[in-house]
Amino acid sequence: MMSGFKLSTTGFVYVRTATKTKPLSWTPNTRTTTPTQHPCRYIPSPSPSKNQILGFTRSHKLPCLGRAGLVTDLGSPVPSSQPQPQSKPEPEPEPSKLLTLPTILTLGRVAAVPLLVATFYMDGWRGTAATTSIFVAASITDWLDGYLARKMKLNSSFGAFLDPVADKLMVAATLVLLCTRPLNVGVFGQAPWLLTIPAIAIIGREITMSAVREWAASQDSKLLEAVAVNNLGKWKTASQMTALTILLATRDLSNGGGAAIIVGSGVVLLYTSAGLAIWSLAVYMKKIWRVLLR
Repeated sequence: MMSGFKLSTTGFVYVRTATKTKPLSWTPNTRTTTPTQHPCRYIPSPSPSKNQILGFTRSHKLPCLGRAGLVTDLGSPVPSSQPQPQSKPEPEPEPSKLLTLPTILTLGRVAAVPLLVATFYMDGWRGTAATTSIFVAASITDWLDGYLARKMKLNSSFGAFLDPVADKLMVAATLVLLCTRPLNVGVFGQAPWLLTIPAIAIIGREITMSAVREWAASQDSKLLEAVAVNNLGKWKTASQMTALTILLATRDLSNGGGAAIIVGSGVVLLYTSAGLAIWSLAVYMKKIWRVLLR
């Protein structure tokens, strides 16, 4: 007696005998797995059926559940009904620009230092006007480059490093130049040391603060916050620039009551700037000491 079987995609099993053909229905187990079950485990067939009686045994395998949906027998993923979230591409970092407009203005102040020295020793009102104009332009760019960097969001580490260097070079050069040619107006001509004392105080304070800020930047962020620019430093800079402008503009004035008053105001402002410089240095040191004691 001949016997055979044929599996179709509809799940019917045909058993052909010599006398009669009878379809045996078979429905796959469509149970889904629970979170505690393995998604690809083998589940044995239910109670013995006629197929097993005839000698045919089989076991069916549940489809695997993947992240993208069900996986068919051939291994091709079935699309999930829910859309999968797409990861947003990371924005490429913008290349940092070395020469921005604020940095160019700062470099201009550095380049103006040799011109300041050259025009200072020129005789006549042209030399005085040129020296004063260069210093005033440098003072304006000192405020302008910081304003443009904040307004246009052009801050850079190179600009932050170069800005205080340019300021200190311009101020130190002007103080040294004024000390080489003492005042000859009124009573100030009898005291050649009059400008030397505040010049030493201001230059010494700037050197000390530069070293302290460099040390604080390598130690701790709290120390760096302690040496951030405060209002005393801003008032010191304003009085300092005003005093130096007056002294540069009046260095060739003849003796007279009006000239003495103008020169005297410049000297007073310079001593005020030196006092604020020492005071701000003491405030910075006090803040640093408090941070170190914590």
